[in-house]
Amino acid sequence: MAALIEVVIDSIRVSLMSQQRVVILRETTSDRYLPIMVGIYEAEHLTLALQEVEVSRPLTYDLFVNILDTLEAEVIQVEVVSLKDETYYGNIAININGTIHNIDSRPSDAMNLAIRLNVPILVSEDVLDEAGLIPEDDLTEGLPDEEMDSERLSVFKNYLDQISPDQSEDKPDEEDSDEE
Repeated sequence: MAALIEVVIDSIRVSLMSQQRVVILRETTSDRYLPIMVGIYEAEHLTLALQEVEVSRPLTYDLFVNILDTLEAEVIQVEVVSLKDETYYGNIAININGTIHNIDSRPSDAMNLAIRLNVPILVSEDVLDEAGLIPEDDLTEGLPDEEMDSERLSVFKNYLDQISPDQSEDKPDEEDSDEE
């Protein structure tokens, strides 16, 4: 079995392409990220928990936390254990009377419990190796500031060189000037 690496929820975003919610997990020891698509409601419940918003009635995840507490079961950690056909698979590790039970789970449900119970979120190293992202280095790194500025401004200079003052879009038509 691959090693498990601790991550934290870096952000929850909306995909511009599909309006799908994306939870961005970040390794605690590096700048590698793992985006996981989740349902709208799961993302909303996760956001409420991260922002510690009190709701008048328990949400499903709050209910599950209450059941675990009543049964004296302790969630040890939650895990993203595999990725198959673009679907992530999760696990909730629960200690009941000294015995560890692994419960199959969607990662979004496991993360919702982890935030509410303040337990670690772990991701399989294999999953991070396959789907993790490392942001590109700043493309302007190493360029002298003056050179970078002139490169950026050259686009505007080229545009301004191609137009003349009498090409203004704000110039009124002759018909419009007769009406005044």
